[in-house]
This record gives sequence, C-alpha cells and structure tokens, in this order.
Amino acid sequence: MGGQMAGTAIAAATPSPPALELVGIDKRFGAVHANRDISFAVAKGSVHGVIGENGAGKSTLMSIVYGYYQADSGQILVDGDERRIDSPQAAIGAGIGMVHQHFMLVDTFTVLENVVLGVEGGRLLAAGLAQARDKLTRLAREYELEVDLDAKVGELPVGLQQRVEILKALYRGAEILILDEPTGVLTPQQADHLFRILRTLRDQGKTVILITHKLREIMAITDRVTVMRRGHVVGDVATATTNPQQLAELMVGRSVLLKVTKTPARPGAELLRAEGLRLVDGKGVARLRDVSFALRAGEIVGIAGVSGNGQSELLEVLAGIRPLSDGRLIYKGMDISSAGRRQTPKSMRRLRLGHVPEDRHRMGLITAFQAYDSSILGYHDDKEINGQILLRMGAVVSLCDRLMAEFDVRPADSRLRTAHFSGGNQQKIVLAREMQHDPDVLLVGQPTRGVDIGAIEFIHRRLIELRDRGKAILLVSVELDEILALSDRILVMFEGGIVGEVPAESATEQQLGLMMAGVAPAAP
Repeated sequence: MGGQMAGTAIAAATPSPPALELVGIDKRFGAVHANRDISFAVAKGSVHGVIGENGAGKSTLMSIVYGYYQADSGQILVDGDERRIDSPQAAIGAGIGMVHQHFMLVDTFTVLENVVLGVEGGRLLAAGLAQARDKLTRLAREYELEVDLDAKVGELPVGLQQRVEILKALYRGAEILILDEPTGVLTPQQADHLFRILRTLRDQGKTVILITHKLREIMAITDRVTVMRRGHVVGDVATATTNPQQLAELMVGRSVLLKVTKTPARPGAELLRAEGLRLVDGKGVARLRDVSFALRAGEIVGIAGVSGNGQSELLEVLAGIRPLSDGRLIYKGMDISSAGRRQTPKSMRRLRLGHVPEDRHRMGLITAFQAYDSSILGYHDDKEINGQILLRMGAVVSLCDRLMAEFDVRPADSRLRTAHFSGGNQQKIVLAREMQHDPDVLLVGQPTRGVDIGAIEFIHRRLIELRDRGKAILLVSVELDEILALSDRILVMFEGGIVGEVPAESATEQQLGLMMAGVAPAAP
C-alpha cells in the first residue's frame, strides 16, 4: 500500500504538458529565412505574448501554428502530443483558434449565421441554428462575450465584431486562442474590456497567445513573453521579471528611447483654419460633419479617434485629394475653398503643404519603382531635377542618396525597388520626400503604422524637430500613446465630427477613450 501511495504522490506532482510547444521550427521563403530553429512552450491556462519588429518572423510562426504555412522542419506539440497541422481545419481540430487583425466576418449575416458558417450541423439548418443559439448563449455568459445573436454583423461596433470572432473560435472548440494585434481598432475602454475577457478565458483554463507590438499591453495582460528578432527567439521571460525598456532592447538589439522628449510648444501665427467642413460621398453618406478647427505654426495638433470616424477623409480634403461638399478652408489668410479655386494635391504642395498619407502603399509609394523614383513622387517637376525635356537622373539619384543618409534609410541603395525595403524604411522614404521640401504645414497620417520600434523613435524625433522649427503639424493616429506623446493639443473625432478638444498636458486615456466612443464631451 505504501508503494501505491508513493506512486500516486509522484503522479500527482507530475506537471501537465504545455498547451503548445514548438520545437526547432524552421521556415524559408526562397532566400528569406523567416523562422530559424524556433523553440518555446506556452503554459496551459496562461496569456503568452509574442513580440518582435516587422520581419522578425512572428506572423510567419503563428501562420505555421494555424496551418496557413507548413514548417520546413520542426515539431508542433499540443498537450504534449505531436500534431501535423497542414491547414486551418487541422488547427481547429487540434483545438487552436485564431482571431485575425482584419476580421473574417460577413457583414450582411447575423452574428449567429457568422458563427455557424461552415459548421451548420447537418441538412436541417433550423435545428442546427437552434442548437448553436443555446451553445452560444452559454458561451457568451460564461466568458463575458454578450452580443445580440440576431444583429447584422456589419451594423455592430468594432469591439462587438471582435467578440463575434472570439465566440466563433470558442464555438469550434478552441482551447488555444491566437489574437493578432487585437487592440488596433479599439478605444482604451474597449481594450480594457477585451483584457477582462482574456483574463476570464485564462481563468477558465483556456490558453491565449497575444501577438502585439504594444509593450504596455504585454506588461498589462501577459504572464510570459517570447521576443523574436530576425527569425530567432532572443528572449523568453516571465512578464513579472522584465520591463518595457528591456523588451524593446531585445526586439531591436540596441538601447531604445521609448519616451518622447520635447519642450513646450510656442505656437505662432495661424496657418490653417477649417470652418464647417462637410463631405458627402457618392452614396450620399456624410463623412465629415461641420468640422472646424485651427492650426498654428510651431504646434502639433493630434486627432484621436477609432479608425473610420472621418479622420482619413479630413486628411484627403485638406491635401486636395477630395473636394469639399461645404465649408471653408482658410490657408495663410486665403480662402482656398472659394468658387473657382478647386485645390489639387499639386496646388497644395505649391502652397507648401506636405502630406504623409495613412496608407503608404496605396497613396504614398509605387512599390514597383526604384527608391529614387519614389523619393520624388509628386515633386518630379522641381527645377533641381527636371531638365527641359527629361528628368535629370543624376540629380534624382543624388537627391535620393542624400535623403537616405539624412533619414537613415536602410539599405542606403537608391536603385533598390521600393518593395524591397521594410515598412519602417518605406515610411522614412515618404517622410524624407515630404520634409525635404520644408513645408509650412505637414499633414501626417498614421506615421508609425507597421513601423519597428527603432524607426518609431527616429520618426517621432523628426516630427518634434519640424515643430520646433516653427512648422505646423496635423497628426492623425489610431495609437493613443502616440497622440498623447507628440501632440500639443488633441482633437477627438467621432462619426465624422469633432466632439471636443483637450490640451495634451491634461489629457488622459480614460477621457479620450470616452470621447472616442461618443459618450463624453471634453472637459470645460
């Protein structure tokens, strides 16, 4: 009996295997070695962060776990058993679910229809839907994921759409849930609610893998974090034993200044005034509603808001890309919106207004062009590079070489195709092109979207330097940390209108988040 009891004690002390273990995962795409001998384990019932710069290999790795790609070598173990995951269906069968950054939902379907799509439960759809409704009601209650099952998904706010994605994974039996940049489209309050959901999932025994570039979120929600750099794992630590500075240095491989340092703004003359701007699109939908504000020399005015609330349209109107439906634009004392004065991007550039678009691939660059071509887009008729008939290519290449050196573009090869640069270096090319013309007003959309930590530090510093030279900057960003760090004044947009203005030094995430959701005015 004594031997039997001892055996029982030993068995009880044996730890359970990790929910997910990766052993020697290696993956190449031609000459690109995306994952290099990746090994780490994710404990059952934990929230595990995976971070790294763009190109570090984290998205490739998670795509292997979810069956989009297959590793060239290595093993995937789920609950201690090796699994062959060669498709998303195989991943789902292994209990792995994934919530993508861009939701995989059908807008015209109801929540219930979206969740059961592909797993309807036999030929009798009504019976299958009834069973699904019961199961989803239970799951929603258990994990704080309440949502109207009969609502059309396209009519739901983005935070509820994300709940639908999580419910969809749980409905399919996910024990391991991968979330890719889950807070990019959420207000701070929505992000806090998501974190409560993730903690509930963890406490109920589920395992969560969080892919994010936001170190604050890593520190707030994860139990352990794996850091990747250039395809390797360079760190795997308990979150409680580290800090954002250490994680940033692991990601980049050098010391990084995370805090933006700047002196107080010294605003000068008013350069741009918007009065009652309205924009109605081709379908009759109002995209801008009575937008009014002023922008002065020597200040950065940030526009906060959840993506899709009119910020993009405002930038395009100010840059001359879209015509106004109504309202006035006063630029350096001139009414540039009056009859017969339809502005274009070219005419706005001539007025010394620069524009860094939100989507560098769609509007800022032609990725098939060589870097020297991308460095002059929109400015190709400048006298210094334009001959009587043809461009002076020597001058174009020389200009690009100079900008690459000044803005630390890597590799510093002006003849390399734009597509072959990383996202951060592509963004530097756009910024260099706009800043080198010394604009009096610079419109900047999402300056660090998809940009590595090291490049973020550089871009922020250049924007502050431009402000300190007496230029005016209008900054649009979905990153609230970035708005708070760079701005001198903050405007908040909701459903196409400006709902309030807050001085940056007194603004809080809580206050801005409520304004972004349209439920609280600015403080008087």
